[in-house]
Amino acid sequence: MATVTACSEPPPPVPAPGAEARELSVPFDRYNFSPADISLLESAEDLLVRDCMRGRGMAWEPLPPAVASDLEPPNRRRYGVVEPEVARLYGYHVAPDRPSVARRAAARESRAAHLPEKERQAVYDETGGCLRKARDRIEQGAPQVDTALFNKLITQTFEQSRRDVKVVQTFRSWSACMRAEGLRYADPLAAVTDQRWQGEGPPTEEEIRAAQADVRCKAKTALVSVWSAAEERIQGEVVRAHPEEFEALKAAKDRQSEAARAIIAGAR
Repeated sequence: MATVTACSEPPPPVPAPGAEARELSVPFDRYNFSPADISLLESAEDLLVRDCMRGRGMAWEPLPPAVASDLEPPNRRRYGVVEPEVARLYGYHVAPDRPSVARRAAARESRAAHLPEKERQAVYDETGGCLRKARDRIEQGAPQVDTALFNKLITQTFEQSRRDVKVVQTFRSWSACMRAEGLRYADPLAAVTDQRWQGEGPPTEEEIRAAQADVRCKAKTALVSVWSAAEERIQGEVVRAHPEEFEALKAAKDRQSEAARAIIAGAR
């Protein structure tokens, strides 16, 4: 008798980030490294480490590049789930990496798992390792910045925006909309952090229903535009209050990005 093997359906293609996420921006974005910026820096580091390792008689395989359109927008989950397609497929769970990002992450894990100890020391030694040398070269000429202050301001301004009068009023409207859907949450962050959605398995039908209602209520109440407008004002005020610190942050970001692009161009 033949044995019939059950076939599970392949997972759906991971959708590209939607316009709702790609169009979100706040003033601090000009001074912070986005996923695209980080990918650029890491690619340049990889090439410098490869050359450094060759000079030491060892091999280093650079990671495959990620396609720009596959990279996460910097503010994708800033206000919780905002993309209807993500809510439909994943509920409140984070969408899986897009193909080129997933390939890069898998290559990184494989390289780390198979790296001999001698090569590991040559790359990661904090004083004379190839990675340290690569980072020093990329950061050469960039001003020193107070990242602790910047991180503190990121947190403070976000919390301040949650207390903004118009934002609080919109939270109430969003919450009323959710109640009409049979869901009780004070604000979107309470919804996305609901313990029922924190498991590692696939999203439940209940989770998907809640996330879809969340996205609909955000659209109905214009919550994202109201909240981002509050952050625009609050962060703009902070930038104007700390001109020297933010000028240094922008200069450091620009200098490192320019260095990374030059390194990548020179390697072609």
